[in-house]
Amino acid sequence: MPKTSLLIAGLIALAGVTAARAADEPKLSVTIYNNDLALVQDVRRIEPTKGRQVLEFKDVSAAIKPETVSLAAGGIDIVEQNFDYDLLTPSKLMEKAVGHEVKIVRTNPGNGQQTTETATVLSVNNGVVLKIGDRIEVLRDDDVPTRVIFDKVPDNLRAKPTLSVTVDADAAGPRLATLSYLTSGLSWKADYVALFDEGAGKLDLQGWITLENHSGTPFVGAETQLVAGNVTMASGQGQGVYQPRRGVVSGGAEARTGPGKALGDYYIYTLPERTTIADSQTKQVSFLDANGVAARKVYQYYADGFDSADNPSGAAVVIDFANSTTSGLGAGLPAGTIRIYQRDAAGEPKFVGENAIDHTPQGSELAIKIGEAFDVTVQPTLVSTTAISRTRTRYSMSYLVRNAKAQPVTVELRQGGVWGRDTQVEKASLPGHAIDAFTEGWSVPVPANGQTLLTFDIATGD
Repeated sequence: MPKTSLLIAGLIALAGVTAARAADEPKLSVTIYNNDLALVQDVRRIEPTKGRQVLEFKDVSAAIKPETVSLAAGGIDIVEQNFDYDLLTPSKLMEKAVGHEVKIVRTNPGNGQQTTETATVLSVNNGVVLKIGDRIEVLRDDDVPTRVIFDKVPDNLRAKPTLSVTVDADAAGPRLATLSYLTSGLSWKADYVALFDEGAGKLDLQGWITLENHSGTPFVGAETQLVAGNVTMASGQGQGVYQPRRGVVSGGAEARTGPGKALGDYYIYTLPERTTIADSQTKQVSFLDANGVAARKVYQYYADGFDSADNPSGAAVVIDFANSTTSGLGAGLPAGTIRIYQRDAAGEPKFVGENAIDHTPQGSELAIKIGEAFDVTVQPTLVSTTAISRTRTRYSMSYLVRNAKAQPVTVELRQGGVWGRDTQVEKASLPGHAIDAFTEGWSVPVPANGQTLLTFDIATGD
């Protein structure tokens, strides 16, 4: 078994034993991960007799992973377990009746007289084929009211998903048992609504957890926890793939003080109240409410290389804020979508854009791109290229930044594509600074209804 599966199995078994010892009453807890995975810990009261017997646990998830099941109870040894997920439906009843006799009851629409015949079900492929006496008949769906009567429900059909466990009990009597298992069909995501006040340089941020249940069973009155982070599974999901973190300018380095708590290298959120997650339901629960978070709107332009453009491009419109206690936020933010609103001249909130963020630790800087400016544009021109050596090149660039707004703006221009141990900005019309090992940056002020030309020479390469 892969190491990840062994670890998960061990954690489930340990959790089950701990819960069985600590719990003094039945309870249900659900821990939901991001990648269509949940850990269910269900403490139930059982009344076994002494010796070997079969215990049935109804209302388990229809998407249960049977290999992860753990049952812990005092004086109980597990011999065998079976998961019965063949659910009782009219079509399943008919399938199980193939080769067996059923009763067909027809009602005459004219006089209400009923006729009952015994039939053998021959096939249910694309319709029901019956043998009634010496004739073969297809069970039709027409205007004649027809009922099919079965003698009994087949033993392997269940009204609800059922886990049956053969156990050996050392004594009779009631006790608590903890059933733990992993299941798919449960998921969650975060959504954020931000009301941005550009004049005040503040935003109000509200966070919602959206829960979805497609597991085939409801979870009633469950203590619910949510884990932010991608847990590696044996199938390879979440393994070895690097993805840039959306919306995060710099990683977090601030001590955790927000609503989430550490769970190893993950972040866990506990819903404040027990909740019922019905099957085939989407539920939203508030988890974050921060007012007056320091924020600003900035214009950004990023060039990933040294090229010319025939036409100008709109600068990106970005809402920039810090996920820190000093800014008025300071909370680990689960991955999700942030939707930005601003008030219009009449004071009504209007949607102005949205973007996604990845899991964002406390102390991070966030830049949420909400669109591209119509009246703030940038046009790059590669003036010249000079080979300094076989691996080193000098680029002369100019960026014409135009502003058609009635007020001055500043555009944060980022020049990517630099590399090597000795990158040098040899001359520039405005002072700049290194953003990182591959990016240089300039803050370009542009007057109202005006333009600014940024020029620089940069030598890069080894």
